[in-house]
Amino acid sequence: MFLVALSFIYFSKTLCASYMKSSITQIERRFEIPSSVIRVIDGSFEMGNLLVLPLVRYFGAKFHRPKIIGAACMLMSIGTLLTALPHFLMGHYKYETTISASINSSTVSFPCSQDPGQLTELQAQQQSSNTKPKTGCEHDGVSLMWVAVLLENMLRGVGEATISPLGISLIDDLASPENSAFYIGCLYTIALIGPLFGFTLGAFCARLYVDIRFVDLESIAMKDSRWVGTWWLGFIIAGGISLVSAFPFFFIPKTLPKEGGPEKDSRVTAEQNLLQGNQQTDEQPKIIDIAKEFLPSLKRLLTNKIYILDLIANIIMFNGVIILITYTSKYLEQQFGESASKANFLIGVTSMPAVSLGIFFSGLIMKKFKRDLLGAAKVGLGTAVLGCLCILSYFALACKNAEIAGLTVSYAGTGISDLESRVSVACNSGCGSPVNQWEPVCGDNGMTYISPCFADCNISRGSGRNTTFHACRCIEAFPKSGSGNFSAVLGQCPREEKCSRMFIYFLVFQSLSFFILSLGSMPIFIVNLK
Repeated sequence: MFLVALSFIYFSKTLCASYMKSSITQIERRFEIPSSVIRVIDGSFEMGNLLVLPLVRYFGAKFHRPKIIGAACMLMSIGTLLTALPHFLMGHYKYETTISASINSSTVSFPCSQDPGQLTELQAQQQSSNTKPKTGCEHDGVSLMWVAVLLENMLRGVGEATISPLGISLIDDLASPENSAFYIGCLYTIALIGPLFGFTLGAFCARLYVDIRFVDLESIAMKDSRWVGTWWLGFIIAGGISLVSAFPFFFIPKTLPKEGGPEKDSRVTAEQNLLQGNQQTDEQPKIIDIAKEFLPSLKRLLTNKIYILDLIANIIMFNGVIILITYTSKYLEQQFGESASKANFLIGVTSMPAVSLGIFFSGLIMKKFKRDLLGAAKVGLGTAVLGCLCILSYFALACKNAEIAGLTVSYAGTGISDLESRVSVACNSGCGSPVNQWEPVCGDNGMTYISPCFADCNISRGSGRNTTFHACRCIEAFPKSGSGNFSAVLGQCPREEKCSRMFIYFLVFQSLSFFILSLGSMPIFIVNLK
């Protein structure tokens, strides 16, 4: 029953962690922060871990471990639930647009435009309606509510820090040596179901607009780079599951019988008491006595050369793994033009089963070949090298950069070296829209423009996502052979045809690399544990 309860907690904590990874791009867009800041937010979980992990691992093992695990899980769930709080404290999300309401059925106006004719008509319309001019150039500034998300994610890290060390140590103390690895393997196998549900939940929430029922879905599509899903909803669901998983641990006794019968239990208990230098009593250990041994224990660890070498190896390995997990979803969006919902779903259904199979076969390898610690280290090294070789194939599985006028290519379709001096050119000299106001349109010459304003389009037809723009002077200045109406439609131009194939190959090689890397998980874990 303890193993079942601990497995439920492991499921809930990996569900929370994977959902946070899947929401990275949604949070980044909602709070209008750069990728460097979003990585600090994501890393705040580990910061919370580091604040308490050494003390919790050392002192927590001396007290009522099941209750400490339950309390820590409740703290983790509170941190997860509070992560959604900024959504309810902020106003409705308003994505940027450079297009104002149409003056008549056939003319589109650009509030940032410096064209005298357009400005005169727009001002006259606003004066007649006695409304204050509102321009697409206005910006409320970056919200600092992301700081709250950072602190709440750190709180989640503080709570999670206790679960793994105390849970694994309890299993190691209570299980027989021949079954300990099996139980831990079962625990981590169930834990891997969490990311499968986490990324699926992320895919579902990314399909719903952040302010449910407060937007016309005909005006923005999921693939639009300004789309923000209901990032907050998943934190409420994951936090609720974590809260439920905490309750069983308040009913588990402090001590449980050792697996193998009373005789083995009493022998092991006597050995533990002898190692701890005290007799088995019901008295609670004194914190002062425990604290006296903390620094000597830490010194013994830090002077162990093999431990330090293993620690360095783990830091390097987890640095790479965390980067892969955190940014894979965003990479699929940016490199292959996929929506956040589809990217999260495909990560869940392709990568997670590969990792689960890798861990399963990893345990079989250790059991079949009965590898000692040196042999386990060799297996870990071999799988790491093979996995990295598979990852190198990612460099060949990239799509050609999207042709965006003034950003990746010049307006004539040639190379570009400078951003600011190339976005504004002669054909769009009347546009005063800022370059960071992103509302892309695809011209019939196959070029993507930052906005209709920078394509210098003068006429629009239709509404919402079906809006088309005509008489675009920049498209007319650099036409494609065969084009003649110099029009553009909302959204980026589609990627090249081979990009779809590259996307499939990428998913295959990613799953293969994750499987190979996971084959070394149990050998590396055994080395860490011993």
